[in-house]
Amino acid sequence: MFELETSYAILLVLCLAAVCAFEFVNGFHDTANAVATVIYTHTLKPWVAVIWSGTWNFLGVFAGGITVAMGIVNLLPVETLVDQNIAHSLSMIAALLLTAIFWNLLTWYLGIPCSSSHTLIGSILGVGLAYSFLPEATGEAVNWGKAQEIGISLLVSPLFGFSVTIILMYLIRVATKKTETGDALFKEPKKNTPPPFWIRGILFLTCTLVSFFHGSNDGQKGVGLVMLVLIGIVPAYFAINNNLDTRQLPASITKIEQVVTTIDSTTLSKGDRAKLSQVIVMTNDLQTKFRLVNSAGSIPKDDKFVVRKDIMLIDRHLKDLMKKDEVRLSETDKKTLTSSMKEVRKVTDYSPTWVILMISLSLGLGTMIGWKRIVKTVGEKIGKEHLTYAQGASAEMVASITIGLSTSFGWPVSTTHVLSSGIAGSMVANKGVKNLQPDTVRNILLAWFLTLPVVMIMGGGLFLIFRAIF
Repeated sequence: MFELETSYAILLVLCLAAVCAFEFVNGFHDTANAVATVIYTHTLKPWVAVIWSGTWNFLGVFAGGITVAMGIVNLLPVETLVDQNIAHSLSMIAALLLTAIFWNLLTWYLGIPCSSSHTLIGSILGVGLAYSFLPEATGEAVNWGKAQEIGISLLVSPLFGFSVTIILMYLIRVATKKTETGDALFKEPKKNTPPPFWIRGILFLTCTLVSFFHGSNDGQKGVGLVMLVLIGIVPAYFAINNNLDTRQLPASITKIEQVVTTIDSTTLSKGDRAKLSQVIVMTNDLQTKFRLVNSAGSIPKDDKFVVRKDIMLIDRHLKDLMKKDEVRLSETDKKTLTSSMKEVRKVTDYSPTWVILMISLSLGLGTMIGWKRIVKTVGEKIGKEHLTYAQGASAEMVASITIGLSTSFGWPVSTTHVLSSGIAGSMVANKGVKNLQPDTVRNILLAWFLTLPVVMIMGGGLFLIFRAIF
C-alpha cells in the first residue's frame, strides 16, 4: 500500500484507526453538549436525541469545509513533518494520538466536560516543542502565529458563551414578563411531560444547530489529524492535492513575484532580506514546475513534498514581511498577494472525500454511544436547580451561533466549554453566582487549566521516547 513496507503499511492503518477512535471518543464526549438540554427538558427521548444529534454531526462534517482542519495541520510547520526516516514520522503521529485519546477517555470516565480541542492542540504543541530539543531540529518547531490565533479563540469563546447567555436570558425575561409564556419558560419542566409545542420546537432547533455546527468544527479537527498522518507518512501521495487543475497557477505565482520584486530590500533587516530572497527563488522554482504540468498529480512524486514546503514557506514569509513597517506596499498590492496566495494554497489545503466520510462516520457513531456521563454533569451538576426551557434554549442558541461563526472564520473552538459556560451563564442569570455548584465548576475549570500543560508534557514525552526507540 502506497509503496510502503508491510510493517509500515500496517502502522499507517493503525494510525488511521487511532484517528477514527479519537473522533469516536470526541463524539460521545461532546454529544452531551447538544442533547443535555433536550433530554432534561423532556423535549426528546434520550435515544431519539442522540441518534438525531449523531446524524447532524455527520452532516456537519461535510458542510464545514477544511479551514479549521488546515489550521490543525499548520500548527506543526511543514518541515517538521517528514524526514528520511519514516519511523520518526510515525513516532510523532503515535505520540499525539495516544495522548489525545487517553486524556479524552480519562475525563469522560470522570464525567468532566473537557475540551477535545484543547486536548488535540495541546498534544500537537507538545510534540512540536519536543522536536525542537532534538539535535537535528531546524527552524521553528511550532507555528506560533497559528497557535496564538487558536489560543485566543479557545479562550474567548467560553467567555462569550457565558456572558451572552446571561444577556439573552435577561432579554427573554423582560420580553415575557408577567405573561403565561414567561411562566412556562422559567419554570422547572414537569416530570415526564413534554414542553408546549412551540417551546419544544425551539429546543429541537437549537439541539439540531449545535449538533450540526459541532460536526462542522470538531469534525474538521479529525480531518486535520488524518491529513497530518497521511502527509507525515506518505507525502508522495498526499502532500498536495493531486486532483487540482494547475493551469492557472503560473499566472497567480507571477503576480506574487511581480509584487515581491517591488519591495526595497535595502531597508530590511538581514533576516527579512533572507526571507525575501527565499520567496523570489521559490516562486521561480514553482513557476517552472507548474508550467510543465496541467494538474498537481503530474508533478513527480519526489517533488511533491518540496512543492508543499515551498508554498507553505512562501506564505509564512510573506505574512511576516507584510507586518513589517519597512515593507511599504499599496493596498492593491496587498490584496493581490492575498488573493494570489489563496489560489496557490489550494495546492496544499485540501482533504480527500474519503477522509471526510471516514471522520463523519466516526463522529456520528460516537455521538450515539457513551453519552450519559457527561449529559448528567451538564444537565444536573453545573447549577443547583433543574434546567428550565429558557436556560436550555438560551445556552444552545448562543453555543450554535458561537461555533458557527468560529467555523466560518476557521477558528477551532471547544463545543464543550462554549455550552458548559452557556449553561453556567443561564444559572447565574436566574439566581446569581450562588446558583452554581462549586464542586462541578471547580472540576471543569481545573480540567480547562490542566489539559494544555498535561497533554503537552505527555505528548512531548511520548514523542521523545518513541524517537529514542525507533
